[in-house]
Amino acid sequence: MFHDPRFWSAVAFVLFFVLFGRSLWKPLVSALDGRAERIRAELDEAARLRREAEQMLEDATRDREAALAEAKELVEHSLREAANIAVKARQDAEDIAARREQMAKDRIASAERSALREVRETAIDIAIQATRETLAASLPADTDGKIIDKSIGDLPAALSQRAA
Repeated sequence: MFHDPRFWSAVAFVLFFVLFGRSLWKPLVSALDGRAERIRAELDEAARLRREAEQMLEDATRDREAALAEAKELVEHSLREAANIAVKARQDAEDIAARREQMAKDRIASAERSALREVRETAIDIAIQATRETLAASLPADTDGKIIDKSIGDLPAALSQRAA
């Protein structure tokens, strides 16, 4: 057993750790503690970042929902405005059509009155001309002065009768 190199290797290993174990153990423990502390700090930072990310996700979700609601409201408002504009445009078109129809009716009535006036004037002119020709053919030349004098005398009475 004392001649076995494995035995002496084991004894050297144990003696090495007994003699130098404390001086090696403190730096090793402090290095491991430092690494554990860094890992703990990184985990805390990761947890904090995760909470912030979750909060940001919630905020973004709320903002998105608010934006969708606002967009929906804007679309509904636009549709209502478009419907109101269409109704107003339809009403304006109907009003314009009614005004144009009334103007056309007024023009037709005016044209009818003008045509009736022209027909009456033409009929009066023809009647006067026919009366002249008839009177000239049937009356002797000296009676036309008497008829004119009688007509001039009856003129004030006819005018007052027509004015009333």
